[in-house]
Amino acid sequence: MEASGYYQQFERNIAIILDALQAGLDLRTTTLATSLPLEVYVLCEVLNQGGAQFRLTSDGLARLAEFRDQYVQREAETEAIMQRILDDKKAVMRTPEGRMLVKEMLIRRLEFFNEAARQVNVMRIQQALGSPLQYKHP
Repeated sequence: MEASGYYQQFERNIAIILDALQAGLDLRTTTLATSLPLEVYVLCEVLNQGGAQFRLTSDGLARLAEFRDQYVQREAETEAIMQRILDDKKAVMRTPEGRMLVKEMLIRRLEFFNEAARQVNVMRIQQALGSPLQYKHP
């Protein structure tokens, strides 16, 4: 899927993940329990680089709901920032790994949320079918 496709599905992907969490899907035994909060943090940093004002105070998976609430309050502004970032081929930001293209950072976050929503859908189907829980072994 192209970046524009991920961008168009972004809000839907967030809703899928939050709906699954509200329905009781347990992500504690998956990598999503760790990666979702981290990816939300990085996404906020990317959007703030573009001029947004996201401030997250919660930890863990609650961070996703907090992000969504702020996103909904400033949806048009945030979407304009995303579009501007996707159109800018030269903007860079500093990361612990060095300098990265802001556009690339945003695309990777959008891809992540698309894949996370897909995984959550699969987990919900498995749960509905009565499949045993999948545990991460040490």
